[in-house]
Parts: sequence; C-alpha cells; structure tokens
Amino acid sequence: MILLLYYRRKLVIRSPLVPFIVEKFMFKLKTICVGMLALAGGLSAAQADTLQTVRDRGELHCGVTTGFAGFSAPDSKGEWKGLDVDLCRAVAAAVFGDASKFKAVALNAQQRFTALQSGEIDMLARNTTVTQQRDTALGVIHAGINFYDGQGFLISKDLGVKSAKELNDASVCMQQGTTNENTMADWARANNIKYKPVVFDQFNEVVGAFASGRCDVFSTDASGLASIRISRLENPDNYVVLPEIISKEPLGPYVRQGDDAWLNVVKWSLHAMVAAEELGITMANVDEMRENSTNPDVRRLLGVTEGAGKNLGLDESWAYNIVKQVGNYGESFERNVGQGSPLKIQRGLNALWTEGGLMYALPIR
Repeated sequence: MILLLYYRRKLVIRSPLVPFIVEKFMFKLKTICVGMLALAGGLSAAQADTLQTVRDRGELHCGVTTGFAGFSAPDSKGEWKGLDVDLCRAVAAAVFGDASKFKAVALNAQQRFTALQSGEIDMLARNTTVTQQRDTALGVIHAGINFYDGQGFLISKDLGVKSAKELNDASVCMQQGTTNENTMADWARANNIKYKPVVFDQFNEVVGAFASGRCDVFSTDASGLASIRISRLENPDNYVVLPEIISKEPLGPYVRQGDDAWLNVVKWSLHAMVAAEELGITMANVDEMRENSTNPDVRRLLGVTEGAGKNLGLDESWAYNIVKQVGNYGESFERNVGQGSPLKIQRGLNALWTEGGLMYALPIR
C-alpha cells in the first residue's frame, strides 16, 4: 500500500516500489534531456552564421584531400594548388578580397563529412560526389558542381585487357568510404562479373597497393586515375585507363545545411568563375573589362552596377576579386588539370554549355 503524505507542500511517497519508480522516471528524463541537448546542438551548428564566423577568424577553413595532384595537393613549397583549392581561394577572395586567406585542412574520405558537420571546416572542396543520400541525410548540402566525372579503371598494359568487361576474377583496389565501392559492386552484378575487392582506408595505401602489384585494377573517378598515372606511378606509359565509365560522378563543394547565407557565398563564387569564362573575362583583362565594358552582365558581375555583392552580404568587388586573383573557371581548369598541366584532361563535359559541355553559370542579376 502506498501512503501519501503532504508536508510543507512537498509530496512524499513511501512504498517499496518508490526507488524503482523514481529511478525509471529519472532515466527517462535524462534520456529526453540528452536528446534535446543533442538536437539543440545540431540546430545551433546548422543555424550558425558561418560567414560571420569566417570573418571574425580572419581566414577560411577549407577541407581538401590529403594529396590529389591537379585537384588539391601541396607543391614543392608546401603551397596547396589544384582545381578544388582554387574554389577555396575564390571564396576567400569573395569574403576577404584576398585569395590567400584560407587554410587547407587535409582530410581523408572517412573524415570529410564529420569535419564539416562538427564545424572543423567551413566548406568541403574535396572531389566529393554529389548524391541524394549525402544531400539529405548528413546535415550537409552541395553548393554546385565544379567537375563532372565518372568512375573508371586503371590497369597495367601487361594485363592485356582492352575492356573492363574482360576483368572477370580480377582484384580491384579501392578506397573505403567512397561511392566507388557501391558503384563497382552494382556494375559487376549487372554485368555478371566476379571480382576481388581490395579495400584500404587511406588513398595513399590504395595507390601503393596498386603500384606494388597487390591488385590488378585501380578503380576510382577517371580524373583521379589520370592524376595517379602521371604523378604517382614510376612508369606512366606502362599503364592505361580503360574506355568504360561506369557511373556519373558530379563533384562539388559542400557546406552545412541550415545556413543559406553561407551556401549562397560558396555557390555564387563558383558561378562567378563560370560566368567570367562565359563573358570572356580573364585575370589579364578583368581591369580593362571593369573599366570599359558596356555589357550589362559584365558590369553587374564586376560590381560596376551594384547589387550582386549586397545580395550576398559581400563587397561589390567580390567577383572582381575572384577573377583578378584566381581566374575564371576555364583558366583554373587548364592550369590545374587541362592542357597546361601534366594531367592534360580534355574539357569534355566540363566545357561551357556553348561548347558542348555542362558548365553553365546561373544568371547573376
């Protein structure tokens, strides 16, 4: 029997079951509180003013690869260079008027989204495929596409294979935590091909395993294969990239969900680079174009006609600073991965839409 006694407006419960009841109640209350705190923390991170945080810090923290020639890798002086790094530089130029005000944070495939979710980095520019799952389930969202790619196969010519469909029972090196694993499994299943996956956590481990002959095939994005063949293999001419492309791999920058102002800064910095190429604005002629062009689109992009900067919470010279210090998209492509680079990748899908490609700047007005 439970005896209820009131004393000085406090409810006192006396029963053998009381300790158990109270313990269960406190456990549930604690669980609810922890959940609410976690939710509040997630909302706080998502709703943070990243643009102001970056300004207060004085530099952009940009997530990049641990070393991927042409896209993000340190040069002989330790300075980070590449197509993705140029996007980091473009955002820094837009925010600060100085493309050098960024810190490259090297991340492997497993670390990249956690680093973005936690606020360790402000944006991710790390040859990351845009997928529905990533855009909806991780608290992050893509801010555009800066390279259209697809998964391919790199082999030694000694293997004597001309097509990926001849790779039955081959061992295939891949990196864990990427879309490559699932894509390879789906393609093999659809084509009745058996293979032996050889998977490593670190990209350098995958490269080392392939170079040492531990597997017959290296499968990753075709741009990555071109980079590896030229920059990481002792005799590049002994290797060939097979003709098959087995997936769509649209690569682009990511930011945290819930901060639309920061999403706009990153997204429109990329579009500014593409728009500049469409309009024929280069690092060499940007000053002349700003001074003399009568084209309304040029004048809006370069801040002569005001408005675009204000819309983003930036100085009206935001896009001018990008082009002046980083260049337009075509310039960045050519020096990093195109014909002016060791990779010599053709523009292909990454050409402007007016030249048969997919690169298309949204109107800046």
